[in-house]
Amino acid sequence: MTKEFTLNNGIVIPAVGYGSYKATDVDGKRVISDALRAGYRYIDTARFYRNEDEIGEAIEESGIKREELFLVSKVWPTMLGTDATRESFEASCKSLKTDYLDMFLIHWPSAIGDDPDWFKKCLEGWQVMEDLYREGRIKAIGLSNFLPHHIRPLLEEATVRPVVDQLELHVGYMQEYTLSYLQKENILPQAWSPMGRGRVLKDARVGLLAIKYKKTPAQILLKFLIQRGVSVIPKASSIERMCENKDLFDFELTFDEISKLSCVPETGWSGEHPDMIDFSDRF
Repeated sequence: MTKEFTLNNGIVIPAVGYGSYKATDVDGKRVISDALRAGYRYIDTARFYRNEDEIGEAIEESGIKREELFLVSKVWPTMLGTDATRESFEASCKSLKTDYLDMFLIHWPSAIGDDPDWFKKCLEGWQVMEDLYREGRIKAIGLSNFLPHHIRPLLEEATVRPVVDQLELHVGYMQEYTLSYLQKENILPQAWSPMGRGRVLKDARVGLLAIKYKKTPAQILLKFLIQRGVSVIPKASSIERMCENKDLFDFELTFDEISKLSCVPETGWSGEHPDMIDFSDRF
């Protein structure tokens, strides 16, 4: 029964982390404090989320030792470059009140999907991340929202391989070609929006499995991903939901159930695709 995943550089991470996107918008650091009390030690954030200060304060007040935590942040694509990437990293460390990150990711391949210079910028940022990795300031480096045609050229130039690729992955949007590619390259897929922004929770097939296993639809969706070899970083605002999202290891879906959920027609997609985005007005 998978409770952890091992990255391609040997680091072990929990199968379930806490995703902090918009988590602090209403109650600030209180939500992060609740997540820590619920037992989460893997906290995912990004410079773009503008909540690293709240996370840093919550961690400091928790009294939890830094070495017990796995902190992940991301550099926004407009901050990719020899100087800018390091500046983004240092700013994240300062806000999180730490001198190192456990993992650092490139948030998107580019801010605009058709940017002809996207790879040059990514490579410059990646080389800075490699330097920080060799300096011991980052324990693992990876990607977010990269598809095979973004990853392939990077692998040809990289001296340090990415360990993860964060993607929108959920029942109804499993990106099977990309999953197969990541498996071949030994890059761990990690799911953001593992419940399809809540849209998949009402699927009848998910509901029947929730009844069968006496679990919530959210727990079924998360367990499905873990059994597919995907780590998850769900977001929750209540401590009850936080605890439910970690309570996944006393049941197993069958082969046929995994197959049926894997074959659900497209549903719940956010509409954000790295080749078609325009984030030029963000951050």
